[in-house]
Amino acid sequence: MAEAHQAVGFLPSLTSDGAEVELSAPVLQEIYLSGLRSWKRHLLRFWNDFLTGVLPASPLSWLFLFSAIQLAWFLQLDPSLGLMEKIKELLPDWKGLKTTCRGGQHHGLRGVLAAALFASCLWGALVFTLHLALRLLLSYHGWLLEPHGAMSSPTKTWLALVRIFSGRHPVLFSYQRSLPRQPVPSVQDTVRKYLDSVRPVLSDEDFDGTAVLAEEFLRLQASLLQGYLRLKSWWASNYVSDWWEEFVYLRSRNSLMVNSNYYMMDFLYVTPTPLQAARAGNAVHALLLYRHRLNRQEIPPTLLMGMRPLCSAQYEKIFNTTRVPGVQKDYIRHLHDSRHVAVLHRGRFFRVGTHSRNGLLSPRALEQQFQRILDDPSPACPQEEHLAALTAAPRDMWAQVRRSLKTQAAEALEAVEGAAFFVSLDSEPAGLTKEDPAASLDAYAHALLAGQGHDRWFDKSFTLIVFSNGKLGLSVEHSWADCPISGHMWEFTLATECFQLGYLADGHCKGHPDPTLPEPQRLQWDLPEQIHPSISLALRGAKTLSENIDCHIFPFSHFGKSFIKRCHLSSDSFIQMALQLAHFRDRGRFCLTYESAMTRLFLEGRTETVRSCTREACNFVRAMENREKTDPQCLALFRVAVDKHQALLKTAMSGQGVDRHLFALYIVSRFLHLQSPFLAQVHSEQWQLSTSQIPVQQMHLFDVHNYPDYVSSGGGFGPADDHGYGVSYIFLGNDMITFHISSKKSSTKTDSHRLGQHIEDALLDIASLFQEGPHLKRQFRGLGEEVSGYRCGFVCSQTGDSETPTTSTDF
Repeated sequence: MAEAHQAVGFLPSLTSDGAEVELSAPVLQEIYLSGLRSWKRHLLRFWNDFLTGVLPASPLSWLFLFSAIQLAWFLQLDPSLGLMEKIKELLPDWKGLKTTCRGGQHHGLRGVLAAALFASCLWGALVFTLHLALRLLLSYHGWLLEPHGAMSSPTKTWLALVRIFSGRHPVLFSYQRSLPRQPVPSVQDTVRKYLDSVRPVLSDEDFDGTAVLAEEFLRLQASLLQGYLRLKSWWASNYVSDWWEEFVYLRSRNSLMVNSNYYMMDFLYVTPTPLQAARAGNAVHALLLYRHRLNRQEIPPTLLMGMRPLCSAQYEKIFNTTRVPGVQKDYIRHLHDSRHVAVLHRGRFFRVGTHSRNGLLSPRALEQQFQRILDDPSPACPQEEHLAALTAAPRDMWAQVRRSLKTQAAEALEAVEGAAFFVSLDSEPAGLTKEDPAASLDAYAHALLAGQGHDRWFDKSFTLIVFSNGKLGLSVEHSWADCPISGHMWEFTLATECFQLGYLADGHCKGHPDPTLPEPQRLQWDLPEQIHPSISLALRGAKTLSENIDCHIFPFSHFGKSFIKRCHLSSDSFIQMALQLAHFRDRGRFCLTYESAMTRLFLEGRTETVRSCTREACNFVRAMENREKTDPQCLALFRVAVDKHQALLKTAMSGQGVDRHLFALYIVSRFLHLQSPFLAQVHSEQWQLSTSQIPVQQMHLFDVHNYPDYVSSGGGFGPADDHGYGVSYIFLGNDMITFHISSKKSSTKTDSHRLGQHIEDALLDIASLFQEGPHLKRQFRGLGEEVSGYRCGFVCSQTGDSETPTTSTDF
C-alpha cells in the first residue's frame, strides 16, 4: 500500500550525512547484527511458545511419553535399550532416597530423573524431526505455480503430508519455527525479469542504455553483492525484511501523514449506533478482546488453501507500539503490556484506563468514560490543541522537539506513547450521506488519511477514529506491519462490536455504567516556549499536505467477484488489467505499476512488488483502443495478459520477485561503498500507479448473504508519486467492488475523480467482451448518469440490537 511511496523515498534518505555514517560500518558486521536480532527475537518467544504448545507437539505429549516410559520400567521393560541405566550412572547417588520396587531393583530419584531426561531427549528429537519434515514440506511451492483450478498428484500428496505433520489445533505462532527462509533469487534471473518489466515503458534508446548498465553490473559487481546476500540468508531469519523496515521506513525523514500511513473504513452503508461514546466503548472493548486473544495465541494462523501457513511475526506489534522519531532514523518501541488508551478530543489529551481489578472494563463502562471526555467543557491549553501536528512533521524536526517534551512533559508523553493505541474523538460527522453521497465519501476518506493534520498521533501503531455521528475509522502507521495484519484485526473489531457486543434500543452499549470509576485523567503538557514555533511550523506543513491530497471513493456495483469467476479468471488480475486500461485512457501512456504481493510464505516475509504493466497488458490495452480489433481478438489478448499477471504474482509470492532482491543488492553496495549505476537507476524509478487489493480474510465473521452491508469497505493510501495515483480495491461479497483513489491536487496531470470514471468504464468495457457482459453494460447505461456508480440505497443508523441489523432504505 503506502510502501510504494516509501520504497521510492528511501534513496534520498541514504544520501544524508547521518545515513552515510551508519553505512560506513562493515557489511559483515551488519549481517552479523541482523542475525543477532533474529535469534534474539526467537529466544524471547521461546518460553511463550513452549507454554502454548507451539512445537507443534503439546507439552502434554512429553508427559504422556514420560508416563509410558515409567510404566514400561515398572513392568521390567527398558524402552531405552540401556540408555537410562547409563544416565543413572552419571547422576549423583542421593542416599536415603531409594525405595525398593518389583524384582528388587532400586528405582529411586535417580531412576525418575533418568527417565525424565531420556523422555525429554526422545521428545525433543521427535519434535525436531517434525519441524524438519514440516519445513521441507513447506519449502515446496509447486502448488503455487500450477494452473488455476488444477491440482497435480504431487500437490495432493504434499497436502496430505502437510496435514499429517501440522498437528490438530495450531495456534498463532505454531508454524514459525517450521517456515522456510526466503530464498535469494538468481541475480541473472532478477536482472532479466527487471529488463522485461521496464521494456513497455522505455523508449528503444533508453532501454538499450539500461541493458548496457545491467550487463556491466552482472559482469563486475553482481557476484560479490550476491555472495553477501547469500551469507545473510544463511545467518538471519530473512535476507531482506529487516533492511526493508529500516531503510524504507525508519530511515525516511519525510512526514508519516499521507506518505507512510494508510486508513481502514467502517461499514459503508451502516452505522450501528449514532452515539459517539457508545461506538467508541464497543470498538475499544472489541480491540482489547482481540489483544487478549493475541496474547494467548488464540487467533488461528492464516492458512492458504486451508493448509499452507503464513508467517505470523507481524502480529506481535499491533498493540502497545509506537514509532519513536530519531535524528538519523526512527526506532519501534513495543511494550509487553499497556492498560490504558490515549484519547484526543478538541485538542485535549486524556489517559483512559482500560482495566479494573476485575479485569477488562465493560463496553458500557468504557462508554461512560468516553462520554465524560465529551462532556468535559475545559478548553485546550495554549499550543496543546495543535501539539499532535508534530507527529506529522519531518522526522528529524519532530525528534529534536521531542527531546524537549521528554524533559518538560515526560509523564504526558509516556501516557501517549505507552498507550495500547490512540483514540481520536472527532467533533465532526463523517460517512456516506444521502444528500451528496460522492462528496461525503471522499471527505470521509480524506478525514481518515490526513484529518486536519493535528488530530491524529501518527506515531502510534494505529489510531482509532470515532466521528461525532458514530462512524468509525482507522489510521495505521506502516512500518511495523503490512495491511493484511491490521485488516485482520479490523474485521474482528467490526464483527465483534456490532454482532456480538451489540447495542441497546436507545443506542447505548449493553450493560450498566460503573459510578465508582475515576474520571479520565487529563494529561498536562508543560510546553516550553521554544517549541511553540516548531508546533506552528509543523501545523502549517501538515495542513499543506492535507489540503493537497485528493481522495475519491466509489463503490462499483454492476458486477463483482461472482461474474469474474464465471469468466474463469483471477479477480485480482481482472482488476489489474482494468486499471492498466483506465490509466492509459487517463494519461495516454503506460507507466511503471506497483502492486503489493505478500511473501509471508517465508519466515518474517513482508511484501514483494508485482510489476503489473507488462508487454502483454500493453498489447491488450492497445487492442481495446484500436477500433479495428474485434471483441474476440481483444478477449484473447486479455486472457494472455491475465495469465502473465498471474505468473508474476505467483513468482513474487514464491520469493522470486525482482524489487526486494534489487533493493537488498543496493543496500549491500552502499555498505561496500560500491557505485552501481544500474542499481542507482533502478531505485530512482517513480511508481506513477501504485495499487493494492485489500483482502477479506474472515468471511465467517459476517453474514454477507443476509446482511451484505455489514462488511468493511476497505481502505486506501496516498499516491507514491507527485504526479501519480494510489489505488486500492476490495471485493465486497460477490457483486460489489469498492475503489479508493488518491492523487495530489497540486498535479496538473492527475484527477482522482477522472480516473475513477475511467476505471468504471474500463470494467464495463472489459465485461462486454464476455458473453453476459453486454447485458451488464446496457443495464448500466440505462441507469442514467445520476447514479454515478453509487448504490440506490442508504442505510440509516441502527438503534436496535445488532443481532437484527436494519435493512437499507432508498434515497
